[in-house]
Amino acid sequence: MTADHHRAPVLEALVGYHRQGQLAFSPPGHNQARGADPSVREVLGDAVFVGDMLASGGLDDRLRELAAEVRAAVEEIDGMHVDDRDDLCGQGLADDFDPLPCVIDLTGLGISGFQAADWLREHRQVDMHLNDHRRIGGRITHADDRDTTAQLLAALKDLPQAAPDLPRAPRVEVLEPAELRPAQAVPPRDAFFGPTEDVPVSAAAGRVTAEMITPYPPGVPAILPGERLTEPVVRHLTTGLKAGMNLPDASDPELKTIRVVAADADPGE
Repeated sequence: MTADHHRAPVLEALVGYHRQGQLAFSPPGHNQARGADPSVREVLGDAVFVGDMLASGGLDDRLRELAAEVRAAVEEIDGMHVDDRDDLCGQGLADDFDPLPCVIDLTGLGISGFQAADWLREHRQVDMHLNDHRRIGGRITHADDRDTTAQLLAALKDLPQAAPDLPRAPRVEVLEPAELRPAQAVPPRDAFFGPTEDVPVSAAAGRVTAEMITPYPPGVPAILPGERLTEPVVRHLTTGLKAGMNLPDASDPELKTIRVVAADADPGE
């Protein structure tokens, strides 16, 4: 799966599996899905329902073992580091750790996660789950086995050889947690539905936003209607966009302008 909303990864994957003559997925079901909607069976075919869930014991154990194998193998690839409990848990961090997502730090390769994800998709037909300015991520699921993870690992092992031919990763201004909490100047509804104007991004800091701008991934808004824009947030968005960040909900996807509350309606003006 990919977080790029300009594509249809599920349909593309089904087409790819069809061309390879492989079964796209085999979800566990009950009674081999004899109660499934006929229209669903018509689209998916009967083959995907051959799996029959009789007991769940062992599924999670197999999955954890497979994920551990993948994580260990990726850690051995030059220039890659798999974020683990030591990176993610501790004081001021997460309380616990899910081993199934494989989040790979590419700092050692000198390329961004955006560049890596594009290369893997174009040259190895592998879609990563999430990517950002220095990481790519995939998730091991019940649909995976050693055949599918072998394809992933083979593609990842080829990436360090391709990295020197890719442009150096642009620098992204990463925000501190406190910088992600701009002051709320007016109620969101008033900002969104009230009088607005579009201003150049260079003049947007200090103004009250009238739109939501969400870097994707992770899909968490950097700014919401009614919040007063700060210089760090503007720099994060502009440098991220240059590096390949996707801003699916901005009124100007190129971020040359930002929609703000009209000056005569801004309580701070």
